[in-house]
Amino acid sequence: MKALITALFLFGTLSANQALAASEPLKEATLYKNPECGCCTGYANYLQDNGYKITVVPTDYMAMVKQSQGITDDMASCHTMIIDGYAVEGHVPVGIVDKLLAEHPNISGIYLPGMPMGSPGMSGPKEEPFKVYPFTKGKEVSTTDEPFAVE
Repeated sequence: MKALITALFLFGTLSANQALAASEPLKEATLYKNPECGCCTGYANYLQDNGYKITVVPTDYMAMVKQSQGITDDMASCHTMIIDGYAVEGHVPVGIVDKLLAEHPNISGIYLPGMPMGSPGMSGPKEEPFKVYPFTKGKEVSTTDEPFAVE
């Protein structure tokens, strides 16, 4: 695919911007949130500012969204994002979402427990490193497990 994009660019069929866009992974996601939640909107804006195309779906059925993705109460935050077949729960920094998309691990998704101060979409100063954990539907999770990433 990259060879085809390079050839089209060299022969003038694609512009430099089109060639660059075609070689980058698609970053389209759906973010499910409570209609009243402002920090979820802040997180969606943060993702958009970092090159993601976000479809925001306000819903009063967040428990059903979370259950369908295998997200337990211990993992739950105020919003759930679905991207490239993965669930991303909570205010996960974009660098960690990028890591998930680049590595394509054999998991159901990742989560940042709670709603830590200073995380994307949340106000206040960052108080400690953000530990983001992997999860797989139907498998017990614990924050004593190895994190997927720390920022």
